[in-house]
Amino acid sequence: MANPPDSQTRLATILRALPAGELRALATRVGAGIDPNKRVDAPVQVARVLVGLPEVREPWRLPLASAQLLRRLSESGGCLVVASVPPALEPLAARGIVYARSSEKGKIELVLPAAFQVQLPPWEGEDPRSIRALMAQASNETLTAIATHYLGKPATAPLAIALEPAWELLNSPERIASEVAGLASVEKRLLEAIELEGGEVETEELLDLEREPLRIRGAMGPTPSRRGVGFALERRGMLMPVHPNRHVIPTEVSAVIGEARASKREGKRAQIRAFVLDSEHEPRRARFAIDPAPLAISLALAARETGAEVREGAGTPRSLVQRLAQRFGREPEAVALMIALSRALGLWDASALSKSVPPGSHPIAHLPSLLFATWRKGGAWDEARAEPEVLRLPVDSRDPSPVGVIREVVLDALTELGEGRWVPWEAMADYVRTDSRAPGVTRLLRKWAGRAGIEAPSPTDIARRITLESLPNLGLVDVGESDQDDDQENDLGPLVRLTPRGRAILAGKTSAADATASTFLDAHTLQVGTAAHMGAVLALYPFIEIGKVGDYLEILVSPSTLSRAVSLGLDSGLIRASIESIAPLPDGISRTLEQMSVVVGQVSFVSASAFLWCDNPDIREMLRTRRQTADLFLDPSPPGGLIVAPGKDVDTVARRCRALGIEVTCDGQVVRARSTVPPRKSERPGRRMSTHPPAPAAQSPVPKRRPTPIG
Repeated sequence: MANPPDSQTRLATILRALPAGELRALATRVGAGIDPNKRVDAPVQVARVLVGLPEVREPWRLPLASAQLLRRLSESGGCLVVASVPPALEPLAARGIVYARSSEKGKIELVLPAAFQVQLPPWEGEDPRSIRALMAQASNETLTAIATHYLGKPATAPLAIALEPAWELLNSPERIASEVAGLASVEKRLLEAIELEGGEVETEELLDLEREPLRIRGAMGPTPSRRGVGFALERRGMLMPVHPNRHVIPTEVSAVIGEARASKREGKRAQIRAFVLDSEHEPRRARFAIDPAPLAISLALAARETGAEVREGAGTPRSLVQRLAQRFGREPEAVALMIALSRALGLWDASALSKSVPPGSHPIAHLPSLLFATWRKGGAWDEARAEPEVLRLPVDSRDPSPVGVIREVVLDALTELGEGRWVPWEAMADYVRTDSRAPGVTRLLRKWAGRAGIEAPSPTDIARRITLESLPNLGLVDVGESDQDDDQENDLGPLVRLTPRGRAILAGKTSAADATASTFLDAHTLQVGTAAHMGAVLALYPFIEIGKVGDYLEILVSPSTLSRAVSLGLDSGLIRASIESIAPLPDGISRTLEQMSVVVGQVSFVSASAFLWCDNPDIREMLRTRRQTADLFLDPSPPGGLIVAPGKDVDTVARRCRALGIEVTCDGQVVRARSTVPPRKSERPGRRMSTHPPAPAAQSPVPKRRPTPIG
């Protein structure tokens, strides 16, 4: 779905579209006073109050499902079309953060205004170099300069509203390309030079590139001039400062610049491409990539079955990764990758069970491309680290490495070299080494490793890890053994081939049009097809068992799993509707659910403390009717004894029964009620007694008290 016009996502524009009564009700809920004497209208006054609410900057104040919905809305660009209103919308709509309006074909469009998107803090799985993540950690001085440039006038508070025009331009590739084309020649050369260095430079290097002779040094090192070429790019949002002394080109801008520079790298790649196309390479043995969607869904189901506690924002426990790897017969590294990407995508969140919002609203056919897009952002998995899962690091130590540049080089190589043929790894390595960005990335890796306190990896090592580990686990690349003997000197290493699924994902042609339907293979085995929605499949976890996990996911629905679900309080009608939303029920399961829904009788549950056996009917009647013991028992009680009322202990029952001359026995012994010690005569009524023993007189003598006069 195409995004609506830019002006339609501005907060003031949305508020102007509300009815007058609804706008007044919203102002009352958030405590916004509307002054008719002000020069700005009522929607602008309410908007200024809304952007100051702390819930957006601190999502932990919201319910968990509402915070997750905010992330999904931001990932979709601020506009999300759903089939029904999700329950998590209510707290957001009440605070004026998210708005709903009708869309085509009876659907509902959820809108998150741009003024709130620029305030959301970064989260796991988000591209750390995206314009949104960089703006979230930028200083007010930088944000004010950006807002002033795109407003064409000095930006005033609140800054979130002033940043809306800048946000609209920096999220449109067409408008970014137009803005880059309109740059001055010196600004364009500086931007291309920084992109050639890997898209990141330090302040000293920035001053050298722009040939700035003035060096103003502060506590953090040199400070760029506010009149230099670097600041001209900074105020346009094309070069964002990162504390303490780095400057980064956002991913959206880097994609536009890299596309313009691709033709300049064509000559260096022609020789490598000719070598690959002129030779035929066939592996002796190959490991063919399979669809990662069944494993990702199985991991999300298994996490809900075990009830394993995985803290948000923290890494997955290694013990859980090992158990799941042994259970599904996969390598721990592949399972750890799928877990990290699934969590960043939201499959492990409670909101994934909903079929109205992503990711639960997506069919399983879209899951491979969603996992690849999450991996490509780089916020959850980083091959430059010895422990690639980023969430295993403390929050203040998650310094992103320049692995994103190497990923793009590898994907470019696969797109140009791997069109249905096997490519030697050495050709891929030459492609990476001869790329014009390789020297800059090597320098960035060395500096990043110094900050992280690890040994600097080479771009070729990272590219090998990406090509032979990450991409095969994502289902994009087949890996084969070399067609030459290992003892030969001209061995070109492993062979790789881009799969049809990988070509479709890289070309952006993934579609659910040819998705398969789910079907029961036998009376209890359900093969989940790619047309099923992820939320519908994940909602089956209380009454299924995970079966075979391969190219397809098979789940088991047996009488034992159904009876366990019914014993947990699930209604048989709900179970039937959940399964039928994926595939028609076979006769055996249908009859089992019908039998479980039949009510053969009704009983009443009464809470009690104990049961008092008494064979003598006269004693039972005495205990039941006398004033001293009548409140101890429930009436009616079954023959043979009396049911002790809730909250009555054995001492109370024994003491009151003994008052009527009746002894109570327990395990053959007469129960003697514990008596309380009467207070001493010297103790005055109402005075609290001390629980500590008196101290020895020799150590702490007690002073004599004067006699208390009487009368």
